Order: sequence, then C-alpha cells, then structure tokens
Amino acid sequence: MIKIVELLSPARDFAALNAAIKNGADSVYVGIEGCNMRANVSNFTLENLKDAVKQCHDADKKIYVCTNTIMKNNDIDYFKEILPVIHSYDADALIISDLGALKIARKENIDVHMSVQTNISNFEALHLLEELDVKRVVLSRELSLEEIKGIVEKTNLEIETFIHGAMCVAVSGRCFLSSSLYGKSANCGECLQPCRKRWKLISQDFDEFELVQNEDESHILSPKDLCMIKNIPELIDSGINAFKIEGRARAADYVATVTRVYREAIDKYESGNWEFDERWMNELRGVFNRGFDTEFYFQTPYKTSAYNEAVYTKKDIGSVINYYKNVSAAEIRLWEDLKIGDEIIIQGNKTGSFFQKVESMQIRGKEIQKAKKGQNVGLFVKEKVRPNDLVYKRILMKN
Repeated sequence: MIKIVELLSPARDFAALNAAIKNGADSVYVGIEGCNMRANVSNFTLENLKDAVKQCHDADKKIYVCTNTIMKNNDIDYFKEILPVIHSYDADALIISDLGALKIARKENIDVHMSVQTNISNFEALHLLEELDVKRVVLSRELSLEEIKGIVEKTNLEIETFIHGAMCVAVSGRCFLSSSLYGKSANCGECLQPCRKRWKLISQDFDEFELVQNEDESHILSPKDLCMIKNIPELIDSGINAFKIEGRARAADYVATVTRVYREAIDKYESGNWEFDERWMNELRGVFNRGFDTEFYFQTPYKTSAYNEAVYTKKDIGSVINYYKNVSAAEIRLWEDLKIGDEIIIQGNKTGSFFQKVESMQIRGKEIQKAKKGQNVGLFVKEKVRPNDLVYKRILMKN
C-alpha cells in the first residue's frame, strides 16, 4: 500500500508523544519552551527534546518543533541561541510564522514549515515562500476545500491542513481578546481562552440583548471543533500532503483516540475499501470536544459550542506499582473503588495511553469482583505498563 498522506499528531509531553507513535501517527509536532503557541501547558525543554527526537526516529516517525510565536528582538536573540542545538538533535523541521525566524532557520539549513499563523491563502504567497526555501505550508484555516485544491495545483510546496480539533474565533488563530482583557497575548502563546466563556451583550445604557434561548448556547465566541473524519476521501483526493490534528494542550488519551481513529480511516481509504464507520464518530465524541463542524471546508461555520460535549469523562483512581510481564498483569494502588466491567485508561511517559475494560482482578491470588479505595489490586492489562503510570476510570457522563 502506497502512503498517500501524512498523519501529524500533537504532543504536549512524553505520554502524548508515545500515544501518537503507538496509535499510528506518521509524525509528531511538539512545543519548545519560550517560543511556541502553547505557553500555558507542558512543553518540551531544550534538554529533553533530544530524547523526544530519538524516540520518534527510533519508531521511524518524524518530529517537528513549534517555534511559531510572534517574535520581538529578545525572542529572536533567544531563537538564535537555541536553533543550533535543535538542529544538532536532528529535528525534522521547524514550524515558523515569523519572517525573521525564517531568515535565521535558512542560515542554519533546517527545513521550515510555515505555520497557520502566517495565514497563507493564495498560490502567489506560496511561490514567494518557495523562493525562500520553505518546504511546507500550513494553509489558512479560512480556505474552502475547492480553494485548497486550486492552491495545490499551482505549487510545488508540501501542503498541510488541519483536519480535527479546536477552532479559534479569530482569523487563523490571530486573536487579540486575551491580550486586551488580561494582557496575555495569544500570538505569543499565552492565550487564556476568554472566548470559551459564556458571554452576553450589554448596551451602553445597560440594555441586555437576548442572543440565545438557553444557557448552553451562550458560547457566542466559541466555534465548534473541526471534525473531518467523514470527509477523508475528499481531503486525500484534493492532494493535501499532511493532515494535522490540533491539540497540543490535550492529554495523552485524547491524542491516542483521535490519532487511532484517523489512522484507521486513512488506511481504509488508501486500501481501496472505504466505508465510513460510525464507530469512529462515537470514539471521537468520547474524548474532549465542543461539538463538531466541518468549518470552512464546505461552508461558513456559524455554530457556537458549549465548553465540552464529550460523552465520557475520566477520573484519576490510582497508579501502577509493578508490572509482571510473564502474566500480563499490573499491580495497581487504588485511591478510588474499581470493579469488574469498569472502563479504565492507563497512561504514562513511555506507555503513552490505552483504554481497556477491567476483565479480571485479584488480591493475594484470589479473584474478586470489586476492589476498594486504599487496596493494591492485580489486574490483566493488554499492553505493557510501567511503575508510576496513572490509572483513570472512564465514566459515561449523564445527559
């Protein structure tokens, strides 16, 4: 089977990175402290980036480093300091939005992908970037599929687009709301996401304008999440080179689920046996989401969202003490009750994240149906786990 398109997944930490690798990502993108668009979440340090690159390359995956904030003089000076180190680690590319950073990266002779923050929307802009030795462009989020096709036909650059995840109220994410309200710039990676709050309009003379009929619809600045799982054939046929999953603020279980679902869908189409599987949509609904839309690909998006519409939530219930390879069992210290039939998620830096049902449990060699808070319990696990991996119970949310 010839690989037609690259599947690119996010990683905020080593657990998410390994979740992406183990669930079928072709490449992973990570943030480096100090110059990426997710300054408020975990990021890779310059010191542990080397290990992240090695893990990806050992698994025959590529890794791209986000350095895509707006850069002032001090930021550019810092970028000049760290770039030779990143290059020495053999990272596959930098994701950049600043032209000054592009100039420096060219001198260092490292591949550059232009970020969605650059808002590239036409083939003439791509022609210029090609002259500047850019390898790939993440196109503007505001383009329709037909507009993307037109661009693909007239460029030699690799084209990347988002296929799943959060959308921003601003043009290609260049928002000033957080900066205006809190002095925290979204364009420097510090967004506090005020758009996700519930809002109402109040006039100068304090008249309130009734925007919606119920509280759940009052997220007037918060668009639904992008979800293109049903449209994989159209996207592949358009000639897009790389499909990007948004979510560098998301935990490993989110990365694992979304990556696995899109991997299955892409493989199914590339094998010539495409048929949409409703199970995929159910799995995507099971992790954090604000409802789904196809955004600008086929229409002008208009729907707003509640904060989270996932049908499941997860609760921290324990951690792994030991793993016994010969019997595929783990000893788990519980701080919440657990019973046969419960659904659990186990995740850790090297384990990544995986989901399973509790099929059997033992205490001191005796089969039990339920374990209580404070007990150590042995249970069968379908994958290798490691001490200190966290265990979560997956709980169906009430409507």
